[in-house]
Amino acid sequence: MFFSKLWEGFATAFRGVPTTMGVSAVAVLIGLVLGLLLALMRLSRFRVLRGLATLYIDIVRGTPLMVQALIAAYGIPVLVQSMGVQWKWPHLVIPALLCCGLNSAAYMAEIVRGGLTAVDKGQMEAAQCLGMTHHQAMRLVIIPQALRLILPPLGNEFVTMIKETAVLSVAGVTEITREGTLLSARTFDFFTAYVGVALVYLVFTITISKLVLYMERRLKME
Repeated sequence: MFFSKLWEGFATAFRGVPTTMGVSAVAVLIGLVLGLLLALMRLSRFRVLRGLATLYIDIVRGTPLMVQALIAAYGIPVLVQSMGVQWKWPHLVIPALLCCGLNSAAYMAEIVRGGLTAVDKGQMEAAQCLGMTHHQAMRLVIIPQALRLILPPLGNEFVTMIKETAVLSVAGVTEITREGTLLSARTFDFFTAYVGVALVYLVFTITISKLVLYMERRLKME
């Protein structure tokens, strides 16, 4: 009886996997693109760009993802409606993607910045000696090498994002945790429902963590 309920909890939570994995993958992709931009701003010679990037990173990293999700899902529509415009998100997955992507960008910025600064400075000097401009050297020499260095931390960020998407359940997004919450509300069996949720997360986070570790070892061997 216990194991049948546990399997029901696992199977129910598993229905939220496509949403969780989809949001996580898109969020990390958004985070990588914006994180690269923020990292370049942090390394810029212009104080204004450095200040804006630092301010964004401090605000995002200094506030909980749950609060950011609630602001995106419910706060923004209310703010828009207060201006006399009747509007709401067509689907709650949209603010979830934006919220997680913008949140990931703040963390990815530091990962990318670390990767950029880890590339030997002689690479930039050698590229400029070959006639490349600073932007060409960054695009063709420095950034490709930095991306290779940040692949392991990028995988770890993906694992972290998978777990952090659990907070989206409070914003009404039907992901893994939300599926477990709905099941527990129907059956009042909170233990097996949430243990099933935990098992689903474990299956994916452990698998991806092992793949990241394997990839990291391969990169060190090259």
